[in-house]
Amino acid sequence: MSLLPLGASARAAPAPPDPQNQLVPGVPPGVDLPWQIDTPDQVLAPTVYEPSAAEDAVEPREAVDGTYALVEYVPLEEVALRVACTKRVGPYQRAVERWLKLTVDGKQSAADCRAIRAFQKTQKIQPAIGFAGPVTWARMQLISAKKNPNAAKKCPVRVYRVACVDLDRQVTWVQKGAKVVFGPVSMRSGRAAHPTRKGWHTVYWRHKNHVSTLYNTPMPYAQFFDGGQAFHAVYGTIHTTIGSQGCVNLTLGDARKLWGVLKKGDRVYVWGHRPGT
Repeated sequence: MSLLPLGASARAAPAPPDPQNQLVPGVPPGVDLPWQIDTPDQVLAPTVYEPSAAEDAVEPREAVDGTYALVEYVPLEEVALRVACTKRVGPYQRAVERWLKLTVDGKQSAADCRAIRAFQKTQKIQPAIGFAGPVTWARMQLISAKKNPNAAKKCPVRVYRVACVDLDRQVTWVQKGAKVVFGPVSMRSGRAAHPTRKGWHTVYWRHKNHVSTLYNTPMPYAQFFDGGQAFHAVYGTIHTTIGSQGCVNLTLGDARKLWGVLKKGDRVYVWGHRPGT
């Protein structure tokens, strides 16, 4: 499998309008797995204080098994009929065809379905029915970014640490100079009404066991960089058709690793445009 030049599939992958009203999770969520979770983000900057050593010694609770499973969004009828190999054109059809080196015509063929299903099975994306949906596309973006996330040089290279937030591909990483010291990892940024603010920011407060004052919901490993916007973990999938309310959402494992890399005063650079917003 050959990979695309970075950024190519992002430009060719417009998301459908109001995707949350057209596509549904292809696997039923359990009681503790709210796929459509509305993230506990802050509208205003939090009250900053110095956590005690005892508070910082407490690690956030672990996520339940299956929380971060890669569940694709598919048409409701496909779920109801338990389709094995879809004939439907997905919102990322052309981008997925291009990534898989298929004929790029925006039409779903039997060969397209087989190739997409093979990729989905390899990546453990459920249901593997060959639908070119947002989760399949997001996984391809992460794989493309792995070798050199800053190949397109969109994140400024500095001698100090810079947390790079790529809204186009929905991936984030940290680099010091040209060396990547964290990631890239998948993320979820702000929705249309609450976009993650672009440009330069600074990590001004870190709170390992932060709880949203708006929703009384945990925001583990929160690292605030612009008002109420922060990197933080969520206890729910980051792969949803709806964005966050501005924060950069991560899995618990990725947020924990990022906590060990960034420090207060580190810089954050945000650019691009979240697909579908």
